[in-house]
Amino acid sequence: MSIAQPSLSALPTLARARRGLHVVEAAATSPVPERAAVTGLPEVVRAAPVPVLGGGLVDDAPLDHGASTPALRAVLDAVDAATRTYASVHRGQGWLSRVTSAHYEAARAEVARFVGARADDAVVLTRNTTDAVNVLARALPEGTPVVVFDSEHHAALLPWPAATTRRLTVPRSHEEALGRLDATLASLEPGLFTPLVVVAGASNVTGELWPLERVVATARRHGARVLVDAAQLAAHRPVDLTALDADWVVLSGHKLHAPFGAGALVGRADWLDAAPPYLPGGGASAEVTADGVRWATGAARHEGGTPNVLGAVALAAACATIDRHRAAVEDHEAALTRRLLDGLRATPGVRVLSVFGDDADRGPVAAFTVDGLDSHLVATALAAEHGVAVRAGKFCAHRLVDTLLAGGGTDDATAVRASAGIATTPEHVERLLAAVATLAADGPGAEYVLEPGAGWVPVHDDRELAVDRLW
Repeated sequence: MSIAQPSLSALPTLARARRGLHVVEAAATSPVPERAAVTGLPEVVRAAPVPVLGGGLVDDAPLDHGASTPALRAVLDAVDAATRTYASVHRGQGWLSRVTSAHYEAARAEVARFVGARADDAVVLTRNTTDAVNVLARALPEGTPVVVFDSEHHAALLPWPAATTRRLTVPRSHEEALGRLDATLASLEPGLFTPLVVVAGASNVTGELWPLERVVATARRHGARVLVDAAQLAAHRPVDLTALDADWVVLSGHKLHAPFGAGALVGRADWLDAAPPYLPGGGASAEVTADGVRWATGAARHEGGTPNVLGAVALAAACATIDRHRAAVEDHEAALTRRLLDGLRATPGVRVLSVFGDDADRGPVAAFTVDGLDSHLVATALAAEHGVAVRAGKFCAHRLVDTLLAGGGTDDATAVRASAGIATTPEHVERLLAAVATLAADGPGAEYVLEPGAGWVPVHDDRELAVDRLW
C-alpha cells in the first residue's frame, strides 16, 4: 500500500495479521530501493491570486521557498486518506488504530529511505528542524566538544552547551572552512570525548552548498561525528547518509512541501538511547513502577505523547514524491537559479551576497541588497506593487548576514532573499527581476511609511485584507 496515495479499499490487507504489521515496522531497516525517474514536476497546490496596489489580482510569485513551501498535491491526498482512518497510535487494539500505527511506521521508513539511512539508524519524528537539532543537543554525552561555524542558521548554532562549543567565524572559501575545522579539531584534547561537527548542507541565506564530503572526511580524521542540517538542502538535492558517512541529518517538512508540522532527526542511535527522554511521558516510558521508570529505546524514547501522525504522513508523501521527480526538480531549479543570479548581478545598484564566491554551487536562492533602499521596504514594495513574495531581514542567521554586509556601504544590516523552488515559474523570476530593476532605478512606485511594530506599509492601501473563516 502506498503511503503517498493510500487506498481505502486496500486497508483491510494493510495489517491482515500481526505478521503484516511487522512487515511495515521492519521496513525502516530494509535496503534503500531504486526508484524510476518520472518526467515532469510534481503538482503543487496553487495559491489564490493576490491583490496589488491600484486594484486587480495577479498570480502570486512564490519566491520565499526558503522559509516555507506550498503543499504538494500528493501530500494533501495522502493526508486526506490518512485522516479518514485516523485513530490512536501504538496504544489501541481497534482496527483503525492498527492502520494508523502502520501509516506512522511506514512514514518513518519512507523518511529513512529518503535520506539514505543505515539499517540501524534511528528516525525520530519531530516538529521541525529546530526541534530535531535540540533532540540531539539534549542527548550529547556530557563534555562533548561541538564545533560549529557562525554561518549556521540559529537552529543549528544555538542549542549547544556554551562551555564546550567552539564557534568558528564565517569562512570565505571552502579551503578556509576546511583548514579552520581541521585546526580546531586538532587542538582538542584527544581521547577524552568524541567531538561533534555541525554543518549546513546549504546556506539558508545564499543557498550556497557546503563541501559536505570534505567536511565529513576532515571530521573523520579526528574521530569526530557530523550532524548535517539539510533543511535548505533536501528539497533541492539528494541527501544520502550512508554514502556521505555522516552521523545524523535533520530536516523540516514545511521546507519540503509538507506544511503539517513534522520534521526528523535521522542517524546513529547510541547517544539517543543513552540520553534521558527529550519529552518524558507516555510513549517514551516502557514501564513505570513504584521504584522508578524504564524508558523505551529507539525513536519512541524521544517521541513522548501522541505523535503527529498526519504530519508524518505528509512528510513521507513529500519525500516519496520529490524522490520520484528528483531529476525534473533539479533541472527546473537549475534554470531558475541561473536566470535569477544572472539577472540580479546585471542590475545596476543591486549587490548579490555570497559566502564562497560567485562560482560556488548553490540552490535556487539569492540574497541581495538594493542601493539606497531598506531591504524591508524592497520586500514590501515587491509584494504590494508586483505580487512577488520574498523575505527581508537576517533570516535567523545574524552572524552570517552581519559578516556579508560588513563594509558593504549599506545603512542597514539586512538583505532581501529570493528563494525559488518547485512552485516558482520562469515568469515569476522575470517579474521579480523587472521589479527589482525598477526599484533600483526609480524607487518604489507608491508612497510608504515606516510604522512601529508593522514595518513599511503603503500610505494609500486599497487592498482589503479579507480572510475567509476556515472553521
